[in-house]
Amino acid sequence: MTTWVENPRGGRDRGPRGLARAWVEVLVRPRRFFENGVAPGDQAPGLVFAVAVAVAYAVLLAVLDPLRFPATGALRAAVVVLLVAVLVAPAVLHLLAALQTLALMVFVRDRAGVSETVQVLAYATAPCPLAAVPSPELRVACCLYGAALLVVGLVTVHRTTPGRAVLAAALPAALLFGYGFGGFDALFTLLRAWYII
Repeated sequence: MTTWVENPRGGRDRGPRGLARAWVEVLVRPRRFFENGVAPGDQAPGLVFAVAVAVAYAVLLAVLDPLRFPATGALRAAVVVLLVAVLVAPAVLHLLAALQTLALMVFVRDRAGVSETVQVLAYATAPCPLAAVPSPELRVACCLYGAALLVVGLVTVHRTTPGRAVLAAALPAALLFGYGFGGFDALFTLLRAWYII
């Protein structure tokens, strides 16, 4: 399902420099990134990017906000980070991509392929390592920006309208950014602090 295309048409550069360039570009120039950086059948760089983001988030969470991290002690934390890299991040990415594809089938008639959807979801997580910082405001901002990147990516790659992209992205974005990266919890914390709920 995930293949490494040696000479992709378009797509991302490989290696640590390629990862760093992709991270900066998707944060700074998302539309341009999604136009040039997503290639049909070239999921591997996106998968590596998503795993790197998830590992960075887990490590920062363990260091900066250990009460939210699911393990205590260095060895247990290392095992959790390893599980995130090897099992959790790839599985969640592909399950959410399947869900996103089903949503696109409902809302977008003429769309790009599944591999492009996987890449859009992967690169939309770019702001999320900073969601590990113990600041609900920053966590909400990161998760909202990630959801916005998902919509921009869907509009650009699948050539659809922003309204259709928002509808198609609603459930995957809620699961990934709201629950996965803690956006909903941070939002409820802020609403309680502001005496709204």
